[in-house]
Amino acid sequence: MDKIWLSSPHIGDKEIQYVNEAFQTNWIAPLGPNVDAFEKQLSQFLKVNEVVSLSSGTAALHLALIAVGVKSGDIVLCQTFTFAASAFPILYLNAEPVFIDSEKETWNIDPELTEKAIIESISKGKKPAAIIIVHLYGMPAKMNELLRIAKTYEIPVIEDAAEALGSEYHNSKCGSMGTVGVLSFNGNKIITTSGGGGLTSNDTSIIKKVRHLSAQSKEPAPYYLHKEIGYNYRLSNVCAGIGRGQMEVLHERVNRRREIYNLYKVGFKNTEGISFVEEPLGTLSNRWLTTLLFDKHTFETGINNKVRIELERQKIESRLLWKPLHQQPVFENKTAFLNGVSDNLFENGLCLPSGSNLTNQEVLRTIESIKKVIV
Repeated sequence: MDKIWLSSPHIGDKEIQYVNEAFQTNWIAPLGPNVDAFEKQLSQFLKVNEVVSLSSGTAALHLALIAVGVKSGDIVLCQTFTFAASAFPILYLNAEPVFIDSEKETWNIDPELTEKAIIESISKGKKPAAIIIVHLYGMPAKMNELLRIAKTYEIPVIEDAAEALGSEYHNSKCGSMGTVGVLSFNGNKIITTSGGGGLTSNDTSIIKKVRHLSAQSKEPAPYYLHKEIGYNYRLSNVCAGIGRGQMEVLHERVNRRREIYNLYKVGFKNTEGISFVEEPLGTLSNRWLTTLLFDKHTFETGINNKVRIELERQKIESRLLWKPLHQQPVFENKTAFLNGVSDNLFENGLCLPSGSNLTNQEVLRTIESIKKVIV
């Protein structure tokens, strides 16, 4: 049997054309016409003023924190139910992450706990310097409530849309609603540039600062002049060529992942104790990864890992949901505002193969393989 991957790259016909152009014109370096065109495609799609293409989503988060003014010792509120890269850049700046648990509907950062954390921090004389909101697995967070809270307390929002390119919240694209938006084009994402990321904003001063910092903070002088610490974070013109081709099929990729989600949902509709995260009214998820939740009252403890192991034996890649950051040894003893939601999701959830290049037969094979374990 062929291996079924969780979310492998899905390359089309146009990517090689743009990559070849880079070679033919000798633009084998950071920046160049592919970078310019890719950034324009992204900004037009997201309906934001500008996008800066970068070497990774983590680089984008790092620069986003710097751009909104986070400094050593500052508090940054961060969703706990996410990949560690959502919080690592906080530590790069020697700032202090405070982790916020999820709400049950979208699995994203809980607005009530967010406000509670802000009020408590202010009472101790330290207003949070930023809030990192993640659209987990492509599902938009409750942005209206979160943006209202952020506006009330005048705290900048960093919108981590690494998993959510193509997702929408009340007709706004994910990645376009915060003070700063962050994108990822890693090999497993909805589109890829092999590796890469992006930063979005409607604030021209933020974009200007990020462009400057990402190119080693070089000053306009006839020699190398640097007045502040810079970073080598720009995207290669070759990789941007891949991104240009990927953007031309983004709509198709989103539609296919949504079709795959529906295949799983139909496949398990008569299976007791299995549920999927639904789209709240007014939202559209790109369904980057289809995730299911095993009811802990229906199944034995550890059923998600038991299924994962059996799928692996069947050459089907799956993955447990994110281990919450407040459980991670690297973030030991960090403050967290918890309600038990993310702990339950980690203990009982599973990510299923969801790549847009999966066939219907491969999805059905995955469904049948799971049913043999649980039914």
